[in-house]
Amino acid sequence: MSEIELASLAAGKTALILDQKDNVAVALTDLVTGDTCLVAEDSGKKYEVVLVEDIPFGHKFALTNLEQDEAVLKYGEEIGRMKRALKKGGWIHSHNMYCDRGMK
Repeated sequence: MSEIELASLAAGKTALILDQKDNVAVALTDLVTGDTCLVAEDSGKKYEVVLVEDIPFGHKFALTNLEQDEAVLKYGEEIGRMKRALKKGGWIHSHNMYCDRGMK
């Protein structure tokens, strides 16, 4: 395990990916802009994400850059789409994500 991984775990700056298809992670604690967050999948794939916004406990952040209207995947399923582009490490919530399910 790298020095950054150990520091992230020790500081509690971790997050959870619920499915390998997901492009978001869920914060397991309040996270602050500039934090480096370690995220690991069951498969062993690891992400190091520098947060570009504060992320409240239980909220989602982007694992990659997301474009406007791009699908947001959580639980391996589309839960909405981006209202506007968002950088990796950005907070995803109702202010910048929409869902048109059931509206068509």
